[in-house]
Amino acid sequence: MTDQAVPIQADPEKIATPPRLSPKRLRPLRRLSPFVFAYPVRLGLTVLFLLVSAVSSLAIPAVMGGAIDEGFVAQNLDKVSSYGALIIGVAAIMALASGARFYFISVIGERVLADLRQAAFSHLLALDTRFFDTHRVGELTSRLNGDVALVRSAIGSSFSLALRSMVTIIGALIMMILTSPVLTLAVVVAAPAILIPVVAYSRRLRGMSRKTQDALADLSAMATEMLGSTRTVKAFTQENEQSRIYEERSEASYQAEVKRLGARAILVGLVIFLGTCALVGLVWWGARSVFAGTVTAGQLTQFLVYALMASGALTNVSEVFGSLQTVAGATERITEILDTEAAIRDPARPQDLPTPPLGTVEFDHVDFSYGGPAGDPVLHDLSFTVDRGETVALVGPSGSGKSTTLSLLQRFYDVTSGTIRVDGKDVRDVRLSALRQRFAYVEQEPTIFAGSVADNIRFGKPEATMDEVVTAAKAALVHDFVSELPLGYDTMVGERGIMLSGGQKQRLAIARAILKNAPILLLDEATSALDAQSERLVQQALEHLMSGRTTLVIAHRLATIRDANTILVLDGGRIIDHGTHDELVAKGGRYAELARLQFRMEEPA
Repeated sequence: MTDQAVPIQADPEKIATPPRLSPKRLRPLRRLSPFVFAYPVRLGLTVLFLLVSAVSSLAIPAVMGGAIDEGFVAQNLDKVSSYGALIIGVAAIMALASGARFYFISVIGERVLADLRQAAFSHLLALDTRFFDTHRVGELTSRLNGDVALVRSAIGSSFSLALRSMVTIIGALIMMILTSPVLTLAVVVAAPAILIPVVAYSRRLRGMSRKTQDALADLSAMATEMLGSTRTVKAFTQENEQSRIYEERSEASYQAEVKRLGARAILVGLVIFLGTCALVGLVWWGARSVFAGTVTAGQLTQFLVYALMASGALTNVSEVFGSLQTVAGATERITEILDTEAAIRDPARPQDLPTPPLGTVEFDHVDFSYGGPAGDPVLHDLSFTVDRGETVALVGPSGSGKSTTLSLLQRFYDVTSGTIRVDGKDVRDVRLSALRQRFAYVEQEPTIFAGSVADNIRFGKPEATMDEVVTAAKAALVHDFVSELPLGYDTMVGERGIMLSGGQKQRLAIARAILKNAPILLLDEATSALDAQSERLVQQALEHLMSGRTTLVIAHRLATIRDANTILVLDGGRIIDHGTHDELVAKGGRYAELARLQFRMEEPA
């Protein structure tokens, strides 16, 4: 829980206005090349079987032309039988090659899908906290799932179909030239009449596709947010209102998709109409050539079959080209994630933290603002030190910078000015993983994952044995209630630990911190939301956890920090007072007023 939340604002232009299109609108697809070419053997086999399949299909019309001239026209049944057997043999080769091509390209598609999703997920985990302050998780999940699935369809089917269609077009044109150069000339003249309108019209599709994907992402983000907060929605009786908003956004998504499908339908119809006109003209020209005696009936049939193959392949290419507009939009959204650089990164030449750990912390004239130097300041000239084994408490009203202090210490953000040192090293000069291994963090509202009790405790140390897990659980007073669960440590706790009480969640988080065994402990109001009995149990677990460790604790309940070595009183991001509990009470300042109020309220009536 931060002291100053960074607002997440919806972008009204995001759905209404797609980004300006690049002239090279399929350029994002190039980013898929490393993922595809990572499997050269499978890719090579795919191309090999594709070529065999395409060449086999191109051989059939040539054999058919011979069967017509030497068999049907000459009325030679033996020739018809021979050519028929040859066609069956060629068809068998084509069938085997086509099946193998389908298998290998489908496997590549699935492999690329898994690799791309893993790359995007790993990169998201590596991004800094500020990125997630300004991006909705639901929208990012939509990119991770929906957009990556679209890319799979491109590689698994569109890529294969486009490559096969291009081979077919080139092969058919070569065979058409060999069959009749005169008839081929008519095709060459007609082709631009089909291609130019198709290419010109298809430019609109990528923008529409990006608009559709953004609308779906917005819908997914809202669903994720609302379904994850059903209790709040019900408590404020917002079911109908949120359902209405979802319906509006769903309708926006529907309208965007209908518009894209309409444009796609026009493109398909345009290709069919122009292709049919060209075919009719070709038949007329071919019939004229047969009547003139320049080509035979078999050659004309052979030529027409090749023309139909080329036309069909061209139609496939146009449809694939339309599909690739959608894929390009999805790929662009994924690569936006991959191209996002983390603002918080390891230094170029990281320094090593001392071993064994010293357990010291120092804030040296630290200023911080979530908006950078130009933003509203959250911390002003903050300076204090924590020696090994000491407990320092941070006290102050909401918004005074307490939680921000812990976030800066773990380098979730970088200071605007000043220096933070851990074990004598500037936190910006050491590896992030090494720095964060020095801390055990117990939040006010601990994150509990939808796994088992053991999985949640082991989150702080994945390689821990079951004995280590049980030992940590006993120290955190978790073992007793876990032993009563039906499956013990294998009991599933539900999403966000819904099956556990608040006190049980806190003790589970403390067990996780105990297992991690870090030298510096960070406690963010770990008992403020608990009832008296749960607070007593959690406080006992915390005392065990704090023993022998350097501790920074944020507390609203002053009774929990009476024994702290130093209490820092913050207000407006500044330290306005410091000392022990007794010293601060004796001074009669802000802390003394707060202490008198709290302890008076806690006295029995």
